Amino acid sequence: MDLQIKGLRVLVTAGANGIGRATARAFASEGARVHICDVDTAALAAMATSDPAISQSVCDVSDREAVSRLFDDVTARLGGLDCLVNNAGIAGPTGRVDEISVEDWDRCIAIDLTGQFNCARLAVPMLKHSGNASMINLSSQAGKHGFPLRSPYAAAKWGVIGFTKALSAELGEFGIRVNAILPGLVDGPRIRSVIANKARSLNVSHEEMTGRMFAGVSIKEFVNPDDIARQIVFLASPFARTISGQEVSICGDTRMLS
Repeated sequence: MDLQIKGLRVLVTAGANGIGRATARAFASEGARVHICDVDTAALAAMATSDPAISQSVCDVSDREAVSRLFDDVTARLGGLDCLVNNAGIAGPTGRVDEISVEDWDRCIAIDLTGQFNCARLAVPMLKHSGNASMINLSSQAGKHGFPLRSPYAAAKWGVIGFTKALSAELGEFGIRVNAILPGLVDGPRIRSVIANKARSLNVSHEEMTGRMFAGVSIKEFVNPDDIARQIVFLASPFARTISGQEVSICGDTRMLS
């Protein structure tokens, strides 16, 4: 199926690994022009070798000066913007609320929620000039369900839902669609680290913790980042021109988090 996005100008934050990398490559495979940013310079170097057509910047989205430089790069490389994928995020600390340091709380919120604001505020003036403008914000099933021992992450991801809903209502008059993606348990190093940390906190085995994590999931398989990437690309296409303000779950039917 031709998604009719050849030449679409796309920025994917945290685009050198995981969901971001899969998304950048999915857009590029459809003929889009893609720019990525990341804090992982080694991963960026690997992407420069494997995907030379995808331009890149080093950027921590919680740093507003760095984000400003990122958008200067986007303007120079793409000449405008049609789609922002707010993907950057960290897992944050694992522990009970009275055990979490204020520094860990602040860092998680700064990247997972405020980082999306930092990018959106600079993207919107560019998106207003697009004939097919969209923003896709990465939330999580933790933005829909309680997630014990992960309060900073859950708070940030619930915040992303509110941010998405507000922007959809605010930007609809300009033809800018804004949606949120809510992944479930996504295969990769992050979820393995989360499982290991929760297993240690609860003094159970890695296998038992994995079973607990899947207890409230109908399809007990890790989500492939490519599945998420394909949904994001569709939402940025003209075929999704009336889809906005939605929380799109890709999660194997997650009913609860443990």
